[in-house]
Amino acid sequence: MALVVLLFMTSACATSALVNLVQRRHLPRLRSLSSHRRTPLAMSLQRPDAAHPYQPPDWAKDVLKNAPEHGRLHLANLPTPVYLIRSIGSSAGEDGILSRLDELNIKLYVKRDDATGGAELGGNKVRKLEFLLADALAKGCDSVVTIGGEQSNHCRATAAASRMVGLSPHLILRTRRADAIQDKKEDMGWTGNVLFDRMVGSHIYTCTPGEYGRLGSNKLVDSVCDYIRFEQNSHENPYPIPVGGSNAVGTWGYINGVDELMQQLEGNDDGGSSSEVSLDHVIFATGSGGTATGIAAGLSLAYGSLGARHPATLNQTSPQVHAVGVCDNPEYFYQTMSSIANEMGICLPSDMTTEQFVRDAVTVHHGKGRGYAFSTDEELDFIAQFAVETGISLDPVYSGKALYHFLKTVVESDPDAYRDKNIMFWHTGGAIGLYEKGDDLAERLNQISSVKRIDAYGAKGADGSGVGVK
Repeated sequence: MALVVLLFMTSACATSALVNLVQRRHLPRLRSLSSHRRTPLAMSLQRPDAAHPYQPPDWAKDVLKNAPEHGRLHLANLPTPVYLIRSIGSSAGEDGILSRLDELNIKLYVKRDDATGGAELGGNKVRKLEFLLADALAKGCDSVVTIGGEQSNHCRATAAASRMVGLSPHLILRTRRADAIQDKKEDMGWTGNVLFDRMVGSHIYTCTPGEYGRLGSNKLVDSVCDYIRFEQNSHENPYPIPVGGSNAVGTWGYINGVDELMQQLEGNDDGGSSSEVSLDHVIFATGSGGTATGIAAGLSLAYGSLGARHPATLNQTSPQVHAVGVCDNPEYFYQTMSSIANEMGICLPSDMTTEQFVRDAVTVHHGKGRGYAFSTDEELDFIAQFAVETGISLDPVYSGKALYHFLKTVVESDPDAYRDKNIMFWHTGGAIGLYEKGDDLAERLNQISSVKRIDAYGAKGADGSGVGVK
């Protein structure tokens, strides 16, 4: 059997333009994972439904006792790169985002978890799904049921990953249009994440925000699981996945993600000069609490808060960790994160509660603005400007809200506290959600992106050569 390899090359012109817009430098080392890490060959030739043994990092195994029993799948493109964002050229302007960071001598790094997969899997959710779907397959399940908003990144990634490993996806989407869709007054549509949900043949169920709030996401998931088992007579064995994939099993994806970051921070060991990066602040968005629990607990443990630490953190102080909530309130997240940590079997000193550990590990900020999935004009301006200055797209629901709130509210409330600091933003993906904001972004895009017609057969250029522009 012939093995055909297709190579997709980016345009040299596009690459050159992007380099002229913003210089990105990788951290000193982006190396592959050890022991339970995949080799280059395994990354190229692998079965997505094949589970691999998982050994927790040494710095976590004695504190988080409930390690995943069924290993993990290899679905994500890992490790994801870390970029140092630099202000170069005139794209930023005097009032630009990067210009302000330059004024404060802040170095901004971006951990690109928006690059974990293609359009189907990209974002933070696939790290969790590697563990969740390994568990589902080991338990003999043949379908999955999960829940999220109408433009849920989690549901889109779950649907695609499920198909990749032979499971049937059932998605509960929360939408104010639920009744109108049921009555055929509106169609579910094909915009953004919903397009990808339907491309892989997801079975979609709708609920209203009110039903979601009154009954709770877990009860709705359980109800659909019962419907599949008993009322459909399908003989399917569904595997329930909570909103965001945020439970003890899924959160190991970000314990593993922190271990990956530690390898990237260690420095250059390829014979060159050693160079280490010390982080002062780490920022990310949180909506369901699983990613936040994994990053916050992972960084706390890796930096030796309870004894064992990762070698990369020797002689370094732990960075301050900031989770920006895009829904609910900080107290909700502290409680949710504590609950997940308890499910993971966290073992703490007798004089420390789980919630105390969580509060010591992370500060949760109230950054939802107008509300979940609703954008302010200022947030959309920030997203558009950041894309012009860096070439990186932020989404309007998670990453855009989080970075906007942190830089514009948290940093600006006390600029000197962040002066001369190294800040890493953990980009959790979700740019597909921008499609739903097209109309809201239209005026901004027309201002920053011109469209002109080439006069190919008419007037020449000003110097008499080439072609003119109408």
